[in-house]
Amino acid sequence: MQLPKSRAFAVSLTLLSVLSSAMCGSQYSCDGSLSSLLPASSFQSSSHFSDSRAAYFAKLNKREGGGGWSPEWMDRSPWLQVDLQDRMEVTAVATQGRHSSTDWVSAYMLLYSDTGRVWKQYMLEDSVGRIVGNVNTESVVHHKLSHSIRTRFLRFVPLEWSPSGRVGLRVAVYGCAYRSYVADFDGRSSLLYRFNQKSMSTVKDVISLRFKSRQAEGVLLHGEGQRGDYITLELHRGRLALHLNLDDSRVRSSSARMVVTLGSLLDDLHWHSVLIERFNKQVNFTLDRHTQHFRTKGDGDSLEVDYELSFGGIPLPGKPGTFIRRNFHGCMENLYYNGVNIIDLAKRRKPQIYSVGNVTFSCSEPQLVATTFQSSSSSFLSLPAPAPVLEGLSVRLQFRTWNPDGLLLSSPLISAQDSCYLILKISSGRLHLTHQTSALKMSEVSAGQRVNDGLWHSVSLSARGLQMTMTLDNEPASSIHLKNYLEAKDKQYFGGCPVSQNDSSCLNPTMAFQGCVRLILINNQPVDLLSVQQGHLGSYNQLQFDLCGIRDRCLYNFCEHGSRCSQTWSSFSCDCSGTGYSGATCHNSVYEASCEHYRLAGSSSGYFSIDPDGSGPLDPIQVYCNITGNKVWTVVRHNSSNPVRVQGSSLQKPHVEWFNYSSSSDQLKALLSLSEHCEQRISYHCRKSRLFNPWDGTPLSWWVDRRGEKRTYWGGFQPGVQQCSCGLEESCADMNYFCNCDADRVSWENDTGVLSYKEHLPVREIVIGDTYRLGSEAMYVVGPLQCSGDKSLWNAVSFYQAASYLQFASLQAELSLDVSFFFKTASPSGVFLENIGLHDFIRVELSSPTAVTFSFNVGDGPVVLTVKSPVPLNDRQWHWVRAERNVKEACLQVDQLPLRIIETPPDGHLRLQLGNQLFVGGTATRQRGFLGCIRAFNMNGVNFDLEERAKVTPGVSSGCAGHCSSSAGLCHNRGKCVEKSSGYMCDCTNSAYGGPSCTEEVSMSFERGASVTYIFQEPFSVIQNRSAAVLSVPSQYSKSRDNMALSFQTTQSPAMLLTVNTLSQQYVAVILARNGSLQIWYQLHKEKRPDVFSPILSSLADGRLHRVHIQREGKDVFVQVDRENKKYTLSFDAKFNSMKSLTLGKVTGRDLMDDEVAHAGSKGFVGCFSSVQFNHVAPLKAALLNRGSSLVSIRGNLLESNCGALADLSTSVSRLDHGEEVGKDNKHHEDASQPDSAVIGGVVTAAVFSTVCVLAVMLRFLYQHRQAQRTASLQEKEHQRSLEAAYRAEFHLHKSMRDSMQEYYI
Repeated sequence: MQLPKSRAFAVSLTLLSVLSSAMCGSQYSCDGSLSSLLPASSFQSSSHFSDSRAAYFAKLNKREGGGGWSPEWMDRSPWLQVDLQDRMEVTAVATQGRHSSTDWVSAYMLLYSDTGRVWKQYMLEDSVGRIVGNVNTESVVHHKLSHSIRTRFLRFVPLEWSPSGRVGLRVAVYGCAYRSYVADFDGRSSLLYRFNQKSMSTVKDVISLRFKSRQAEGVLLHGEGQRGDYITLELHRGRLALHLNLDDSRVRSSSARMVVTLGSLLDDLHWHSVLIERFNKQVNFTLDRHTQHFRTKGDGDSLEVDYELSFGGIPLPGKPGTFIRRNFHGCMENLYYNGVNIIDLAKRRKPQIYSVGNVTFSCSEPQLVATTFQSSSSSFLSLPAPAPVLEGLSVRLQFRTWNPDGLLLSSPLISAQDSCYLILKISSGRLHLTHQTSALKMSEVSAGQRVNDGLWHSVSLSARGLQMTMTLDNEPASSIHLKNYLEAKDKQYFGGCPVSQNDSSCLNPTMAFQGCVRLILINNQPVDLLSVQQGHLGSYNQLQFDLCGIRDRCLYNFCEHGSRCSQTWSSFSCDCSGTGYSGATCHNSVYEASCEHYRLAGSSSGYFSIDPDGSGPLDPIQVYCNITGNKVWTVVRHNSSNPVRVQGSSLQKPHVEWFNYSSSSDQLKALLSLSEHCEQRISYHCRKSRLFNPWDGTPLSWWVDRRGEKRTYWGGFQPGVQQCSCGLEESCADMNYFCNCDADRVSWENDTGVLSYKEHLPVREIVIGDTYRLGSEAMYVVGPLQCSGDKSLWNAVSFYQAASYLQFASLQAELSLDVSFFFKTASPSGVFLENIGLHDFIRVELSSPTAVTFSFNVGDGPVVLTVKSPVPLNDRQWHWVRAERNVKEACLQVDQLPLRIIETPPDGHLRLQLGNQLFVGGTATRQRGFLGCIRAFNMNGVNFDLEERAKVTPGVSSGCAGHCSSSAGLCHNRGKCVEKSSGYMCDCTNSAYGGPSCTEEVSMSFERGASVTYIFQEPFSVIQNRSAAVLSVPSQYSKSRDNMALSFQTTQSPAMLLTVNTLSQQYVAVILARNGSLQIWYQLHKEKRPDVFSPILSSLADGRLHRVHIQREGKDVFVQVDRENKKYTLSFDAKFNSMKSLTLGKVTGRDLMDDEVAHAGSKGFVGCFSSVQFNHVAPLKAALLNRGSSLVSIRGNLLESNCGALADLSTSVSRLDHGEEVGKDNKHHEDASQPDSAVIGGVVTAAVFSTVCVLAVMLRFLYQHRQAQRTASLQEKEHQRSLEAAYRAEFHLHKSMRDSMQEYYI
């Protein structure tokens, strides 16, 4: 929630911050040495190589003994520990290698603990735990902690060391003394701070404390008033929740209440800092340096609390405003309420403090030592089973994990057969206990739901007699009845099985457990994990002792645009369903930026979702795209499109109409900024209703723009002048006035015109104030907002000097960055863009005539992705480049070549920190500059105005020469404009159309039993770092998308029009049902029923040409049949995996299809198909141009047809009608039915009818004459021969394409 940017609020929060800082401690020097005077006993280690290299020789700059500490050679997990003797505030550490040796530590991990047993890892920014150490033995490397830590024990854990030696370490610790006031709550106690008066009312509060908790639930703070105000701070499921209400709940609804949640996994037995700052409604809520700003709901701005505040619990459960009744179990320190030290008062037994239960003033430290199982493939812990007191077996433990699957226990049993086991595992988030008596016989019980929620869970197994029971948390026990008494072997395996296990003593039917385990008891005997760590008990692999390394990777959600985050132990994923975005972090919009893009993709008029800011923060909006020829209008409608009649309004009581658009103000602003031209028509009719006072010019009516500002000019005039269009045209009814309505006539007049100043559009409100007189009346209509053009598509510049570049402000894209642009050049290499920070950088360049390279560094070392093209890219043709980097992966795509992807390391740096300037077309060193043209340059949804910057930059000019370098629609329907030495040509390879401009429909007549089947190929190259299954649909476009279009003409029903099927038994089918209605079948999951849509219920088997366009975006399916538009929602969203084939016409042998689809497939299709396209495939063109190819299978008689001839006539008529319909808001058609027009219309109609009849007879004759000919004798036209080579090349290359089908917009 964004706070108001007022000066008073900023000053108030600043004062609160100063006050809170004063309460938490003054700013003083805290960098003294804490380790130089420590005794030798304060230094301990996992092992030491010799007495001269013991831990007490590890002080910085000391040369005694062996000159530092070194562990034993065989020490699997070496560490050096420092005991500071008391809790201190640590601000820095330093390391050094062992003196006079080749031993040092080049990277290490830093752990800290209050007790020396329960440890926590210190994390740098971005949750990176690796600290850079030394490169030699004598230099000192200081590391200043990004945040100070309060602790007694520090542990240095070497991760990397000298390549020519071994581990050698000397250390120092810096900081200062730390004073704290501590209180311990046992889960049944609390402290009550009682006020001097009955009620305390405050408009500002500052509350600060630190806590560490043993449980995931518990109340830290609670206060309430009789009016209904309350404040509650509590732990719930390991998260910290602040409940706050400032309104009187007796008169206000519950909607005024609010809760804000921070943090996760807070029951980790480590200290966490909390700060609450409130001024009136404005609140800062901070947990461990992470702050959330919010504003309370309702009208109240003061917090009224009666009698007392309680800390640690609510003494009387069930009071109004209570949310949880469990008291806090753990420790608090430095608890301040508005400057009052609560724990100090309690410790000194002041009368303001009342203690409930047993509150002590030292923090008890439970020995809940956890062990982390780090690997999902090789972690295990093998322990001997002590002899049970009673016959049988009992095991107890606690665990926490994010993984939905994993082995907890494998217990081999004594049996005559070797395959007898007791298995405890997590499967699909549930806990399963399996008693396996043979390879085929087993008994199983399960318990729990989502035990992989990251919280601690307790499980107990007990086998007594002939019954085995499992108890999870507080749930009822589940039992397995045994046929024989159970007796376990001497070893129990926890978490997994040894990789090199040669015998059958351990069985793991799932993956190894990855998570934390504590409190293991076998036969009621606790396991001493310290003995395990020291090698005295059992064996293990890939375990980390004395700490739980679980992290909540969804805590600070990197999933964008409202998508949902889910996680496993080592990674997270984003669910983009329903967001309109795709990619690893849901960063990329699945919709085009404007209606102009849809036109260039070959779409016709209809409702579309557009996303003007692309991957930016704004949501997509739905608009109507009025596509007529080369002109495209984006239409945004509002809630009041009908004429409004106004009477009885005055300036004191004006008529006010508010217009609600289908988009927010920010979305409309983005659309207006992207468009070349926008307008909105206001039709204002009046009778004795003036717009302006004739005496002093005071506005009597006006409208309000999108910023809420009053505007007094009217349609057709310019801003700032109180006139109407007739004043500009000098055509007003009374030349003494500048508006027709100001003449104040009793007859109806009108001041109608178009508002076109984009900064003021759209009209948000209209106010009418002069219809109160006798006979006074007004009527108005405010039309929709209409925009045309896309400024970004052809914003182009030419670089003609290698040392030139365009300079922009540095990128602000720490977590997600995407950049896309078009280029054309004759140069063999050149840098497209570069931005360099102190260490990080990003660069995209043409590294060779056939390769584009994307390189960057976020702190883990340079990363380079290269896409290589089989053909030169410096061919003076437009090529498209898109590069993206986010916290999950980086990718690069060039044209329609396969996507190049590389995943980020799981625990690497996340933030791309750049500085200086962004250079486009060159570098800061003026070397390797780009020579050529760049256009449509976009970063994170922001379109860069290259042309404007080029006006003031030497060596760069606006625009780009060439026939294909303008927005003129030279090539249509997905056709690509290709520059030639003496002109241009249209490459129609990716279009369902042919001809010089890709406008000629490709049509074929199908006889009974005929079909065309297109076989999809596998991608032609293998991309590294990604499995082959992912290649066909790139991961960042994992949002499922289909785009299919076809025209058909038939009198047959039922009929199969088109079907696409996959190797994974998925299919989509477009059929005509028995009654001739259109049906669309989506079978995306073989275990679920298909989705069936019927957009047109009337029969389409009427002998007319019909156009069908189907577009799927995830679960949303948009269907256009002729001029009808419908939207449907699928019940299941999935990609088409491993596409197999596409078939037009008859389908046989499809047992997996539903009966109705199979019946339609058996009937096939008789009639005419035209301009069929599925994504990038045009099967009719494939059939015509690739006869004999293994990719196209033709059955039955097919004839090249001219059925589109009639379509041209009907389409032109329908488009004319459609254009008139759309434009009727802008034009008034008069005398539409005059006698002469009727006569002429009748003659023309008769002539057209006769012509159509003659054409029909001729077509029928030609059709019968050629019916006997086989398709093999089909002779192709000359222009088709000219396209054959290009189209065949596409089959040989078979480029892997994105589902979203990015086009060459030329």
